[in-house]
Amino acid sequence: MLQRVVASDEDGSELPVPIVPGKPQALIVVPTRELCVQVTEDLKKAAARRQIRVLSIYGGRAYEPQVEALKKGVEVVVGTPGRLIDLAQQGLLDLGHVRSLVLDEADEMLDLGFLPDVEKIVRLIPAGRQTMLFSATMPGAIITLARSYMHHPTHIRAVDPDDDGQTVKAVEQHVFRAHAMDKVEMLARILQSEGRGLTLVFCRTKRTAAKVADELADRGFASGAVHGDLGQGAREQALRAFRSGKVDVLVATDVAARGIDVQDITHVVNYQCPEDEKTYLHRIGRTARAGAKGIAITFVDWDDMPRWSLIDKALDLGFGDPEETYSTSEHFYAELDIPRGVTGVLPKAQRTRAGLAAEEIEDLGETGRAGGARGRTGSAPGGRGGAAGRAAAGGRAERSDRPERAERAERPERPRRERSRTRTRAGEPAETAASTADSTPAEGGGEPARRRRRRSRGGRSEGSPATDA
Repeated sequence: MLQRVVASDEDGSELPVPIVPGKPQALIVVPTRELCVQVTEDLKKAAARRQIRVLSIYGGRAYEPQVEALKKGVEVVVGTPGRLIDLAQQGLLDLGHVRSLVLDEADEMLDLGFLPDVEKIVRLIPAGRQTMLFSATMPGAIITLARSYMHHPTHIRAVDPDDDGQTVKAVEQHVFRAHAMDKVEMLARILQSEGRGLTLVFCRTKRTAAKVADELADRGFASGAVHGDLGQGAREQALRAFRSGKVDVLVATDVAARGIDVQDITHVVNYQCPEDEKTYLHRIGRTARAGAKGIAITFVDWDDMPRWSLIDKALDLGFGDPEETYSTSEHFYAELDIPRGVTGVLPKAQRTRAGLAAEEIEDLGETGRAGGARGRTGSAPGGRGGAAGRAAAGGRAERSDRPERAERAERPERPRRERSRTRTRAGEPAETAASTADSTPAEGGGEPARRRRRRSRGGRSEGSPATDA
């Protein structure tokens, strides 16, 4: 793709279609912000010897720097669908000169969630373009759909001849049937296994990811979290700390399962069962990269057995009936090379990592979030989370620091209003009506009005003498 791009200091007038200086010539569309940042950095390294300007465009950060860079001119744009469409509709992003279109993680981009946005972007790009789709998983239905955007497509599959089936042979896979109440204990012992390097823990929900990261920090591990409830600054901070080794455990939802490339990841733990076989392949694909070896561990709860059976059958893994396992099971220690005698808390002597608080959080001018993060995101050296670390990392503020609570405290107290309530009967005050009823004689005679007889229990009325049978 970069070979087809004309750099800013090169002459493109001899091409069949003249190049307009400063207009994007190549567009790469990715599903997640984290992947957008990673692809941008890789392209900048690849184009370091040429004057090719690469710009990342994604949500969660301020518009102004992106708009200013577009006005100065760029050759390659990497972005997520939402922000790309937003800037294009405002007339700030001109895609009319794009000659190369790349859909990374194409099966995700052409899924029902992203498909309408992708179609909008494709309509903004000239028809005479080169289109490339990349993904580790490409189902037949997605290939058929992709061909509607391409002419004379060629399907290229890169496979290691030594691999059996769809999984990489270098990944050592383990599947355990685990109880939800014991998963954290099992995970804490896995993190103390022999030879463990960086570890990526996947959860299905944002709440679970935040909870697991907090519990690991309380147990002494240097952990960070990446999920949708965090601001973009906190998410990028956690990834930077993970890449640099300041934290060695990253708990994430599936936003980190697609394309994220971090060296020296030795263990991938599926804390919650993946949704389908594609998600499973992308998750365990974060380890055993570039010829290295890795370990993939999956916890399957009793409720997840039907889902796991479908995954196992689709990939022919041979783990259709996982063994029931607890944090005290003998085979659990033996298979994962966990030293005997370890507990669910990391000893203080082994807390050598700097922690998430040691990584500065970048001010991205985030849109839609005041604090840039939700949930605990900081940890003190060695992985222990503290109030100071959370504040330094831009995490959850104390109760008195929350904007809505502060505004509520600053409002002046309203004076209490005197309220008088009067009970009425037939439109008159109750006291007046009662006195009138007692003193006014009945019509047609001088006798006072007769009292209404009310029934009581046993069929007798009030005022009637009791009679013995």
